[in-house]
Amino acid sequence: MDEDEVELSPQETLRLIEQQSSVALDQFVPDPVPHYLAWGAAWLVGFGAIFLRQGLSGTPYVEIPQAVTMALLFGLMAMAMLVSALTMWQLRSPVRGASQQRGMLYGLAWPFAFLAVWVVALRLGPFLPEAEQGLLWAALSMLVVSILYMAGGAIWLVRPMFVFGAALAVLNAVGAAAGPGWHSLLMAVGGGGGSIAAGLVMRWKGPR
Repeated sequence: MDEDEVELSPQETLRLIEQQSSVALDQFVPDPVPHYLAWGAAWLVGFGAIFLRQGLSGTPYVEIPQAVTMALLFGLMAMAMLVSALTMWQLRSPVRGASQQRGMLYGLAWPFAFLAVWVVALRLGPFLPEAEQGLLWAALSMLVVSILYMAGGAIWLVRPMFVFGAALAVLNAVGAAAGPGWHSLLMAVGGGGGSIAAGLVMRWKGPR
């Protein structure tokens, strides 16, 4: 019997199967950690700046022009969106198949969804007071993000991603009902801080 044909023990066979399964998972399932870290940083800094400008009662803690805070938030969110799209697009598998197509379509969903948000906000924003205009932009954007997080978790069966998206949707709704200042605080601390913490925990745990 050749060396290549030596029969493996049950333990060795099981270990080989687990090893190959892990490799296949890394190749075909996108790593969600970059999403958590990129979006967490964008929300923590962007919404943190908006909160400092608005304050909980409408009295600013720091005098920052609204245009600056909104540009900061959406600039950082655009970078996070790029990270999301590239992560889903560039799956590490050289095999073209259903998994790669899902990643490509999911990545494309982000810019199209935000394009719709911007059109709606530009159309309706002028009818609202200044503070409510910012809330409209922020709440619609976070609604899109939470839905796409839940969709990503459902597509790749990543339960923490789905749960975080659902929690983000609840925080967004509560903040929108409470007012601009509270919404910014919840999104900065609960959304941004929670996303960064989740990403760091997942990175610390190592490969999926």
